[in-house]
Amino acid sequence: MSSAAEGPTPYALETVDVRKHFGGVHAVDGLSIGIPRGEITCVVGPNGSGKSTLINLLSGMLPLDGGLVVVDGVRLRVVKPHETPGLGVTRTFQDVRLFDQITVWDNIMVVLTERRLLPSLFERPRPGQRERTEQILRNVGMWEKRRSLAMDLSYGQRKLLEIGRAMALNVNTYLFDEPFAGLFPQMLERVKEIMRQMRSEGRTILFISHNMDIVRELSDHLIVMDSGRLLTEGDAEEVLAQPEVIEAYLGV
Repeated sequence: MSSAAEGPTPYALETVDVRKHFGGVHAVDGLSIGIPRGEITCVVGPNGSGKSTLINLLSGMLPLDGGLVVVDGVRLRVVKPHETPGLGVTRTFQDVRLFDQITVWDNIMVVLTERRLLPSLFERPRPGQRERTEQILRNVGMWEKRRSLAMDLSYGQRKLLEIGRAMALNVNTYLFDEPFAGLFPQMLERVKEIMRQMRSEGRTILFISHNMDIVRELSDHLIVMDSGRLLTEGDAEEVLAQPEVIEAYLGV
């Protein structure tokens, strides 16, 4: 269920009193936050604070138990995962999800052509789709692996390809769940540069990370969660300067 947009908003995404519980555990407990449009926002907090649950709720992978999600001013009490790209939102997963039995090239083409796997493999590419696939693979550093099966890639390469698949959707807002976890330094730098490029294009990024050096380097806006609730949010530098955040949640 959704309602019409209420007009321009500075936020690409918002939550209003969002709740999610698993039995007696309140994974997200009355959370109201705003993700500024065209900026990089990071969500931090201790393990079990509700960070990944939040992304699952925003992307429709989990149903809301209460509250609503606002996407570009459109208020949603039900978020359906197959509808989020049409709303301008896509995501990556902490456990990378690819089509393992097809090539790196075809993993991108599936997104750019017919969205179902088998029809997409037989669909004749339209003008520009091959060029766009090459552009994306070069951008994420996977061009040399374009003929490899996804199942044969390293963990880091799989993460880069999944980011490329998200880029192929060409949406406004990207949700990245632990995009830097397990990456070698060269791949890590590549992902940081991709995120900076997205921001320069006016895209909105929400990501989760435990690497505080990366959080400091990339974040414009910072959200700190604890036990499913909002501890604090705001300008990244200002939040990182708060003594209670530094001592209790960032460990620096």
